[in-house]
Amino acid sequence: MWARTRRIRRCNEWRWRISERMNQDEEHLRLLSIFHYVVAGLAAMFACIFFIYVIVGLALLLHPQAIGPQNSQRHPEKFIGFAFVVWGGMFILFGWAFAACLAYAGRCLGQRKNYIFCMVMAAISCMFMPFGTILGVFTIIVLIRPTAKALFSIAPPTFAT
Repeated sequence: MWARTRRIRRCNEWRWRISERMNQDEEHLRLLSIFHYVVAGLAAMFACIFFIYVIVGLALLLHPQAIGPQNSQRHPEKFIGFAFVVWGGMFILFGWAFAACLAYAGRCLGQRKNYIFCMVMAAISCMFMPFGTILGVFTIIVLIRPTAKALFSIAPPTFAT
C-alpha cells in the first residue's frame, strides 16, 4: 500500500514539474517572439544603410561628368554607378527579406506553429551579429526542449519514471 502511495506521489510530482516547465516554456516563447520583432526591426533599419550606395550609384549614372574628366568620351563611372545601384539594391532587398522572415518567425513562435521554420530562422539569425546571434542561440536552446516541442505539437514529451 505504501509503495502504491509513493508511486502516485511521484507521478503527481512529475506532472507538476512538467506543467511548471511548460508554463516556463510558454513564457520563454512569448519573450522570444517579442525579441524576434525587435531584431527584425533592427535588421530592416540596418539594411537601409545601403541606400547610400544606391544614391551614390545614381549620382554616378545621372551625372558622370561631375566626378570624371570633362573631355573624356568614355565614362567608366557609369559602369561603377550601375554596380553600386545593383549591389546596394540587392543588399537592401536581402536585408528586408531577412527582417520579414525573422518577424514571421516571431509570429510563428507566438502562435506555436511552424517549428522547423522557427528553428531554421534561429540558425540563420546567428549570422546577424551581435543581436541575432544572441537571439538565435537562446531560441535554439528553448526550441530543443521536449516540453517546447510539445507546445508546438511536434511530439509528446517522454520522461523516465
